[in-house]
Amino acid sequence: MNTKYLTTLVTILEAGSFQKAATKLNYTQSTVTSQIRQLEEEFQIKLFEKIGRRMVLTQAGKDILPFVQSILQNVEQIDNYHKDISEIKGTLRLVAPDSIFIYLLQPVIKELRYTAPHIRLVVNSLPSEEVNQAIVNGMADIGIDCDKGSFPDSVVHIPANPFYACLIASPFINAKDADFITPHQEKPLSIIQNEWKANYQKALTYYLDKKDIVLNPIMKLQSIEAVKKSVMNGLGIAYVPSFSVQEELKNGSLLQLKTELDDKLFPGVCLYHKNKWISPQMDLALKILHKHIGIEYASEKE
Repeated sequence: MNTKYLTTLVTILEAGSFQKAATKLNYTQSTVTSQIRQLEEEFQIKLFEKIGRRMVLTQAGKDILPFVQSILQNVEQIDNYHKDISEIKGTLRLVAPDSIFIYLLQPVIKELRYTAPHIRLVVNSLPSEEVNQAIVNGMADIGIDCDKGSFPDSVVHIPANPFYACLIASPFINAKDADFITPHQEKPLSIIQNEWKANYQKALTYYLDKKDIVLNPIMKLQSIEAVKKSVMNGLGIAYVPSFSVQEELKNGSLLQLKTELDDKLFPGVCLYHKNKWISPQMDLALKILHKHIGIEYASEKE
């Protein structure tokens, strides 16, 4: 069995297509296709099937994926034996929601690249509700998310620094519409969200229901930057992590609206699979995450 072909298989899943995997691996697309066909012949199973225009992993492919990843981890472990951290190679896959990736993980990624320049770092921004699944199905090694209070049995979840959230609006909002303390109101405003299943969004929904404050239908966008821009332009209001709007609140391009949630802390969490081998690069990442976002991690390698 050629482990390079197994690497190609995993790269297709990470990149999302045969063509993108070929670009990442510096192969032609025909080489990628040929390697997958050879694996299918050797395993005597079909690994991919075409649904619409997309090639997706078959159920058989999903079933053997944990074994493929285990083989690649073992090869990596041998390759890194007795190497200094600056010399280690291998892949590290991180996932986080958009707001956490943009505002909290930048220094983490920078330090990882500086400390271990030879690792292959794969970073994906995912909706909050997809982070758990990325850990469960092995598509990510470490996830950072807000704590939703429940996790699959196969996922290790360790606390990270809690954060505040705030309700933001355009500085030109009507004074009457800016009142979110007085109960029994109906306002001509929409909440604009990009992480509608996050713990802080659920807290706001509960708060508005309890206060009997009725708003227009929710506007759902894909990124925190799109949310902030829409609020600045007066298209609605948004409830976002405070760390994501510090600059805009300071320069006056956004206004914080007072609520009774202003002093509420929302827990963060770091996730990885309980059966995951803690590779040198994963151990390093967890140490750096401890340093930057306060996850509770003590390395077993020290």
